[in-house]
Amino acid sequence: MSAGTTREPALRTGPPTKRDVLLGPGDHELLLRLLRTPTVGPLEAGSGDGPTRLWQAQRAYALAADTLGMRVVHHACPPSASVRRDDVPSVVRHAAEDPSFLAQQPSLVLRLGPELPPESTVMFNVHLDTVSGLEPVTFDGSRFTGRGAVDAKGPAVALLAGVRAAACRNASIGRDVAVLVQAVSGEEGGAMGTYGTRPLVEAGFTGRLNVFCEPTGLRHLPRSTASMTACLTVDGEDAIDDRPDAGHNATVLLGFLAQHLARALDSPAPGGRVCVAGLHTGDLHNRVYGRGRLLLNLSYGSAAEGASFETAVAEAVASGVREFGERFASCREFGRTARDAAAITRLEWIKRGLPCLDNADPWCEAVLETAGVARWPDHEPAFTCDAIWMDGVPGAFTTVLGPGLLDSNNAHARGEFINLADLDAFASTVSGLLIAFAEQRSPA
Repeated sequence: MSAGTTREPALRTGPPTKRDVLLGPGDHELLLRLLRTPTVGPLEAGSGDGPTRLWQAQRAYALAADTLGMRVVHHACPPSASVRRDDVPSVVRHAAEDPSFLAQQPSLVLRLGPELPPESTVMFNVHLDTVSGLEPVTFDGSRFTGRGAVDAKGPAVALLAGVRAAACRNASIGRDVAVLVQAVSGEEGGAMGTYGTRPLVEAGFTGRLNVFCEPTGLRHLPRSTASMTACLTVDGEDAIDDRPDAGHNATVLLGFLAQHLARALDSPAPGGRVCVAGLHTGDLHNRVYGRGRLLLNLSYGSAAEGASFETAVAEAVASGVREFGERFASCREFGRTARDAAAITRLEWIKRGLPCLDNADPWCEAVLETAGVARWPDHEPAFTCDAIWMDGVPGAFTTVLGPGLLDSNNAHARGEFINLADLDAFASTVSGLLIAFAEQRSPA
């Protein structure tokens, strides 16, 4: 249905109830098609993932959206300038040195209705890229499984069903109220939306109310942490297993520092979390590895917390290196590593300096309340997603909202799934908040 086309009168008004079944066979087939289309982000891709097919997935999504009157207003690769900023993670900058990297990372923007001012627009953002590790795709009539089922191909399909239901029930949606849908790449793999969501936000594809579709158990979360990644590198000399004392044992040094940092950085800031991971030196048993690295990923809820984390990490690394030197100085096999620990250990930042989101808007929050959307409790920690790029956008309120939960639905893990009932509930929620927005619309 094209924008401006006269719609049949709705059989009833008001938002649908959670009991409504809004996803039909066509929606089921779309989700299965998206789940079967590999869209692993190139920063995540492993040997068994194969090439990403984001172009194909987004075209299938746009074709489905066209049936409800949404038109494509943007479908392109990100500009190369988007990855040449100081706050772009180093892993992204290095990957983008290959022109094919950005060429396979398009983002799509769909619009229902005319181009209206932001105060008359609702924007939804959903990512179609996934983490690595392809999963069997199944649907038993009540549950979908597959990589991206909950994060976030399932929510993407339910989103369209919700927009369709709202437009059928309220003729002003698509006429007096515009709906934007950003279907982006570059959310996973540590890209942090720097070349997916951020360019779209800076191009003005935003609204008065902006909803980022991530699993929240259908509670809206007007906050998003950011994260930074530290890399601890040991650059020493290898040795044969018959003379382990002759080299630097990066495995023992980094293993010690992993435990030291885990203890020293345990909950240093109320809004932050620390993930100690990615320790690697080598795979064989008959040699001493003198080189290796350890990764830390740290989330934070404010710029002040981020700065505090940076200081805490530097201090914890320094104290850990000193303690290692003292504890292992008299050990036959590790004496050289202990003496040289400070000289061969280096702390680098792969990612830092990203913004956080923490916003409020009584009018938009009242729209969500009218639609029956519960608020994420303030005492529960937030998580990191592309919503950070809405920080400071004038006249805009942003929240995170979606079906399922990251942990309960095995996002980023084996056995990722989403229940059809949860997708229907999300579609109903989307429909309800669009209708509430249209009925309560007022100047920003």
